[in-house]
Amino acid sequence: MRKAVLILSLAVFTLTSCGSKKKIAELESKNKEIQDLLNTATVKLNTCLTEREAFANQLDFLKKNNSDLINNMGNLTTLSSKGAENLEKSLESLKEKDLKITRLQDALTKKDSVTLAIVTSLKSSVGISDPDIQINVEKGVVFISIADKLLFKSGSYVVSDKAKEVLAKVAKVVNSKPDFECMVEGHTDNVPYKSNGIILDNWDLSVKRSTSIIRVLQELNVNPKQLIAAGRADYIPLVENSSAENRATNRRTRIVVLPKIDQFYDMIEKEMKNLSAKQ
Repeated sequence: MRKAVLILSLAVFTLTSCGSKKKIAELESKNKEIQDLLNTATVKLNTCLTEREAFANQLDFLKKNNSDLINNMGNLTTLSSKGAENLEKSLESLKEKDLKITRLQDALTKKDSVTLAIVTSLKSSVGISDPDIQINVEKGVVFISIADKLLFKSGSYVVSDKAKEVLAKVAKVVNSKPDFECMVEGHTDNVPYKSNGIILDNWDLSVKRSTSIIRVLQELNVNPKQLIAAGRADYIPLVENSSAENRATNRRTRIVVLPKIDQFYDMIEKEMKNLSAKQ
């Protein structure tokens, strides 16, 4: 009986032991699977964490870049506004300069028209067509050159009666242009003047002849404010003083009819102010 019980107990133990090993093996296999899954999950988690950090850095970069772009846009807007303002000012300046040029050209055209009228008036006057009287226009200025033989006796500064007839025609034209000045230039040849105690040399003679003509013009009611006396002696010859004929050519009086420069520019400035006031 005891032997039978012992054999039965041994059989039960053996069966139980076999079942435990099988269970353990199953658990170990399951544990390995779980460990593998855990390792895989850990790797994926680490990868995700790395990618997340990279994304976070990229996000920070994008935020900063976006902020810089916004600031730059603001700067560009400011620059564009200033650029547009500067461009507008430049265009206004160019417009103003073009306007000034146009007004200046108009004034010059007006002056040229007046100059042409002066020349026409002089040339149409009786006696002005004399060959010893030359009328030229240079750079918008009228030059009337009168040979000394029509004005003075040799070595004298007393104006002849014939000269007064010619000067009366000049005075008439000058009186019609109160905004113009009349400069009288005396010119001599290169023969030295013999001093008489009053006139020392050709300088004195050229100036004295100029003032003598100016006094005649003043007697003819030319405003003395329009008159300018000038002497050039023998330093501006027309030809070489190589013959009596050439010296006679160089002895001359030149009357220069020209606009008053200050009034000329005042006229332009006044026109510019009037034009600006109309805008």
